[in-house]
Amino acid sequence: MFYNDALGRGINASDMFQVIIHGLSLDAATAGYITAIPWLIILTSIWFKRFPLRGILAGYYILICLIITVIFIGDMCLYPFWNFKLDASVFLYLDSPKNATASVSTGFIVTRIVIILLFSGFSTWVAYKLTPCRLPEVKHKITGSFCTLLLGGILFIFIRGGITESTSNVGQVYFCDNEFLNHSAVNPAFSLLASISKTKNYSEEANYFTRAQCDTLFNGLYPTEGKNHVELLRTKRPNILIILLEGFGATMVESLGGVKGVSPNIDRLSQEGIWFTQCYANSFRTDRGTVCALSGYPSFPDVSVMKIPAKSRTLPSIAKELKNIGYRTDFIYGGDINFTNMKSYLLGTGYQQLTADVDFPLDQHQNAWGVNDDIVFDYLYHQLLQRKDSLWHTTFLTLSSHEPFKVPYHRIKDDRQNAFAYTDNCLGKFIDRIRKTPLWENLLVICLPDHGYYYPEEGHPHNQRVHHIPMLWLGGAISRPMEINTLMNQSDLPATLLGQLDIDHSAFRFSRNVVNDTYTYPFAYWTFGGGFAFSDSTGITLMDINANLPIIEEPSHNENRILRGKAIMQTSYDDLGER
Repeated sequence: MFYNDALGRGINASDMFQVIIHGLSLDAATAGYITAIPWLIILTSIWFKRFPLRGILAGYYILICLIITVIFIGDMCLYPFWNFKLDASVFLYLDSPKNATASVSTGFIVTRIVIILLFSGFSTWVAYKLTPCRLPEVKHKITGSFCTLLLGGILFIFIRGGITESTSNVGQVYFCDNEFLNHSAVNPAFSLLASISKTKNYSEEANYFTRAQCDTLFNGLYPTEGKNHVELLRTKRPNILIILLEGFGATMVESLGGVKGVSPNIDRLSQEGIWFTQCYANSFRTDRGTVCALSGYPSFPDVSVMKIPAKSRTLPSIAKELKNIGYRTDFIYGGDINFTNMKSYLLGTGYQQLTADVDFPLDQHQNAWGVNDDIVFDYLYHQLLQRKDSLWHTTFLTLSSHEPFKVPYHRIKDDRQNAFAYTDNCLGKFIDRIRKTPLWENLLVICLPDHGYYYPEEGHPHNQRVHHIPMLWLGGAISRPMEINTLMNQSDLPATLLGQLDIDHSAFRFSRNVVNDTYTYPFAYWTFGGGFAFSDSTGITLMDINANLPIIEEPSHNENRILRGKAIMQTSYDDLGER
C-alpha cells in the first residue's frame, strides 16, 4: 500500500486497519496451503525415531520462501502498471521477457531482484532456525497420529475458508467500493493460485475465422445506435428495482407454456405490465446469468467471468451507468454474497452497498442457501419505505427456488413446483404491498430470472424450452401495459433499459435495445458446457463445439445460424481476452 502511494490516495490508518482485518481470511488460507506439506511430514514422522525434520524441510523452505517473496514483490511492483492483483495472466508475458520489461529500467529490475533475494533469504533463515533439528520419538503413535489429523482438519478449514457453502475466493475480502482498498486486502499468492485454473489466453479460443471474416459475420448483430419505436416509460428518471428470480424459467410459467398453477402471480401481473414473451437466458448458472443480465455481457461455454475479478471489474453495468448520473445503488441477497466471487463483481461494477445473509439474524437462516424469500422481500419492502434519496437503483436476487427446494410453503405436492410457487407468492405479495405506497408512482420494477430451469427432464437440457425465461416490467413508471414478442436475450436488458432513459449504452457491446428501430434482425444466443445455441426466425441450432457438429437443428439445417453463432463466440472470447 505504501509502495503504491496509499497516502497520496487519501488512505488513512483506519482504512489500513480495515484492509488487514478483512484480508486475514485469505492470508489464513494461503498459510494453510503452504503449511500442508510440513503437516504431512510431521504426521509421517510420528512413526519414525529421531526424525530429521530440519534437514527434510530445508529445501522446502528455500523454495516456498522464494516463491512467496517473488509473488509479493511482483504484485507490489506490477500494480501501478496493471491496476489489478497479480494473477495467472502474468504467465502470458513470460514467453516474451524483452517486451514484458520494456517499460522499466535495468536498475529497476536489479533492485527488485536484490530485494527478493534478501527477503527470501531472511525468511528461509527464520523458518530454518525455528525448526528443531530432530523431532523426539512419539511413544503413543496412534494417539499422536489422531491428534495430528485433528490439527489437519483445522488446517483444511483455514484452506477452505470456513464451513459455509462458499469456499475461499478473492471476492470474500472485498469490503467497500474503493477498488484500491479491496485489492490491498487480497493476498497476492492466493490470487495467483486461484486464477491459474481460470485464466488463459482467451483471445486464442474459438478461432473459427480470420479477423475480417469474423467481423463481416458479426457486424450488425448488436446495433448500438438508433431511436426507440415505442416509449415504455412515463419518466426518464424512475427509481429502478431489478428482481432476479432464481432459476424461474418459462417452464414454470403457465402463460409461457410452463407447468400449470405454479406462477399465478406472474401470470396475473403480466397483464398489468410490459410482458416480454420471447426472452432467453444466456447461460445456465447464477454467477453467469447475473453478469449477462446486469452487464449485458455474453456467456461462455467454459468460463464464468464473475469468478475472474481482473476481468469482471472491467465490465459495464446498469448500476455503474446509473451511479454516474446520481443514482444510489445497492444489491440485496439472502445468501452468501462471497459465493463465486459475486461480491467483487458487484462492488467492481457500481453497487455501493451490499446486503447478504450475514446481515440477517441467525434464526432467519432457514434455507440451505441462507434466508428465505419471504423474509428478504419483507426486508426489501421496509428498506424501500425508508429511502431518502431522490434516485435509487436496487437489485434483489432471490434464492428459495433452488435445490433442495425446502420452503415454508405447502401449496403443491411436488417440491420443485412448490418452491417456485412460493417465490411467485412472495413476489405477488410484495408487488401488491408496494403499489399501495407513494413509491409506486415513480417506480420501475423489472423481474427476470438469472437462468431457466430444466423441468420436466425431457429433451436436451439446454434447448429452447429450458432457456426461455419471462421478463416483466411493472410499476407506476411504465407508460401502459403491453406485450413485446421480439426475440431477445436477458443480456439485452441494459441497452433496452438505458435506451428508455436516454443514457448512452455504447459500452454494452453485446446488448441490444430491442425496441430500437435498428434492431431489425431478432435472434437469441446462449452457451452451455461444450456448446452454443443460436435461434432466429428460421429456427434453432444447438452446436457441439468440441465435435464441431450440430446437436439439434430445427426445423432443418441452416448454415447461417452456425456461422453467426461461431462469430459471436469468437468475438466474445476476443473481447474477454482484451480485458
